[in-house]
Amino acid sequence: MKHQWVVSLSDQKRTANRRLISLFHINVRMSKCVYFLFSYIVKMEDRGHATFWIQIAALLCLCSGCTAQLSFSVAEEVDKGTTVGNLAKDLNIGVDELETRDLRIVTGNSITYFDVDSKTGLLFVSQRIDREALCPNTEKCSLNFEAMLSNPTHLHRVEVQVIDINDNSPYFRPPETTLNISESLSPGEKYLLPIANDADTGSNSVKNYKLSTNEYFSLDVQSGGQHSESVELVLQKSLDREKNSAIRLTLTAIDGGKPARSGSLIITVNVLDVNDNTPVFSQPLYKAHVTENAPFQTAILTVRATDIDEGVNGEIMYSFIERGHFNPETLFSINPETGEINVKGKVDYEENTAFDVRIQARDKGTPSRSVHAKLLLEVIDVNDNIPEALVTSLMSPVKEDAQEGTVVALVTVIDKDGGKNGQTSAKITGPVPFKLKLNYKNYYSLIVCGPLDRERISQYNVTIVAADEGTPPLSSAIVIPIQVSDINDNAPIFLESVINVYVKENSAIGEIVFRISALDYDLEKNSKVTYSILNGFSNSIPITSIVNINSDTGDIVALQSFDYEKLKTFQFKVQATDSGVPPLSSNVTVNVFVLDENDNSPSILAPYSEHGSV
Repeated sequence: MKHQWVVSLSDQKRTANRRLISLFHINVRMSKCVYFLFSYIVKMEDRGHATFWIQIAALLCLCSGCTAQLSFSVAEEVDKGTTVGNLAKDLNIGVDELETRDLRIVTGNSITYFDVDSKTGLLFVSQRIDREALCPNTEKCSLNFEAMLSNPTHLHRVEVQVIDINDNSPYFRPPETTLNISESLSPGEKYLLPIANDADTGSNSVKNYKLSTNEYFSLDVQSGGQHSESVELVLQKSLDREKNSAIRLTLTAIDGGKPARSGSLIITVNVLDVNDNTPVFSQPLYKAHVTENAPFQTAILTVRATDIDEGVNGEIMYSFIERGHFNPETLFSINPETGEINVKGKVDYEENTAFDVRIQARDKGTPSRSVHAKLLLEVIDVNDNIPEALVTSLMSPVKEDAQEGTVVALVTVIDKDGGKNGQTSAKITGPVPFKLKLNYKNYYSLIVCGPLDRERISQYNVTIVAADEGTPPLSSAIVIPIQVSDINDNAPIFLESVINVYVKENSAIGEIVFRISALDYDLEKNSKVTYSILNGFSNSIPITSIVNINSDTGDIVALQSFDYEKLKTFQFKVQATDSGVPPLSSNVTVNVFVLDENDNSPSILAPYSEHGSV
């Protein structure tokens, strides 16, 4: 299914709606509100209302307060590679920007059902989607994840509605049932039949029941409301066992798919004699509640039925009726003699918030007669699930020059409880330069909120505490280690601003005069220092012809033998440069003093005369 919206538009409507998108597109971030807006647009166009555009303007104003997210839809069981939508277009990202913005999908699920084409920005199906396996027994099914852009980092919530297709037929469990009906019964008697199961939902679920043609029975189908549906066999004509002792009927369940699918139940009616009064419950509908995790044998309520017959025909046995996927006997017990209902198994609010239980009262006559009643059992939630914080994505290490607002990790808080017991919050404990930003419901981003300095702290252990609002509240904590990576923010440092070097005259050429050293507090290439002599002169002689320096070790080497009588001192500067990008450097002044050696003999000078004569 290659449509971005649930609504199916004709080419003409699709062109008009594209114009509407260009007029009212706000940051191309789609939300549920916009999704409903487009559904409304199609309906209004079909009706041809004159006030169509006025209503659209009002709806756009209402949408400004909706939670921003991108919404798409796709049918289940589509082929891998099926396009769902264009993320690049909806996020207003040009195709030429996709590579630098690194558009990708981030999800906390173990199975990734969607992926994005890094060249075109198209969102496509990457795994087979089975709605019935993904969202069993629920009408609405959606997959949520985040679309993340880098440079800078932005997160966009994406919801994909999985649309049900009619790929399952209705079925009955078991496929056959038997009814024993006395010939003395009058028309109007009703008998509860099993309902059909259908893994599909919505319009593809069971919509209608049909009974095979016969002269004795009709069908009474009631559906909707909080008491669910029921299918009853209604006796239309008195039975005559001597004329027909057994009647075979077929009940067919038909779903609403196109084309429709169906399933059948074979009903065998055994026509018997005697026992002409049916038990009657004290009330047709019972309501009760039970606390989840209630201890075994906890009493819930007692149902009661009466039968005006005498003897065994008036003695009543109580039992549960299994319907659909639910068998009440797995969780509850009923005393067949007294009608007392107790807890038998583990009642979990997170699995079922309520139960629709059907109870049967059957007398001991021959043949027996029975009646059924409904029990609506509400499960009361207790705070028995600890909220859990999960890291769905971690961008570590983070550079020490990261700006405030940089996303470091994505955190999701999960609590299976309902109501206030399932409402959660998350916070960071301890002084760290990070904070949690709420993105959507219980989805958070861990972002930078202060300066980072690797030379001072190279790793942070960020503790996140997730708590619910139950009584008493429950909480749990996780620790996220975050490494801080180095940048070239420290220049090499000389321990002295001026270095004095003393060298004897007549020293050998190539002799190491002095070893110079500088410190750099950065790491790896940012701390690797090379040395060089800055150009300069001494007595009109280039410094580079007097001394040289080893760029790696900092050894200053004499290129000539010094003569105190000719050169007593000279000065030059050494520069230390690191290998960072861009490189940083610092200078130091080196003063070289030549020490005199007794290398000249005394000599006698001739007398001096003013007039030039001796």
